[in-house]
Amino acid sequence: MIRRALALIAVVWFLGFAWFTINLPGPLDTRTGDAAVVPTGAAGRIERGIELLDKGKVKAMLVTGVDPEVTGEEFALQFKVPTRLMECCITLGSAAVDTRGNATETAEWLAARKFTSIRLVTSDWHMRRASIELARTLPDEVTIRQDAVPTEPSLRILFLEYHKLLATWVSGLWRK
Repeated sequence: MIRRALALIAVVWFLGFAWFTINLPGPLDTRTGDAAVVPTGAAGRIERGIELLDKGKVKAMLVTGVDPEVTGEEFALQFKVPTRLMECCITLGSAAVDTRGNATETAEWLAARKFTSIRLVTSDWHMRRASIELARTLPDEVTIRQDAVPTEPSLRILFLEYHKLLATWVSGLWRK
């Protein structure tokens, strides 16, 4: 009986991991939104957020989890951000050190604004967990649209992120 239960758990784990790796979220269509929220991390995230802002797809952008020592000038120089966008529309948040902290920092940023929808811009492999953390933290009236940046993650990254997703999901069972 125990062997069967362990075998079932192994099969469910494997099928879940296969689903996770094969069905990574993709970029969002051309819809607009109030703001882009971009957790720091893998390449392409910040560039995608700046592109959305520059094309008028969003009105503002929060980059959450920025190193506290990074200045706005350094950020603008590194990512070639036009001065007009940096001054009006980009907020660098440095309070977060992890995905849950990104969600908290985002909630605080949104509380000071009247936005009702955000585009979460993060790596395809990080999207599901980041969305769960945001959904738990933000008010129900805020719509979260997933705008995943396509990557080519290693098996190691997928393995780690899948287990972080499982841990996030399980921790949510006790929060209710």
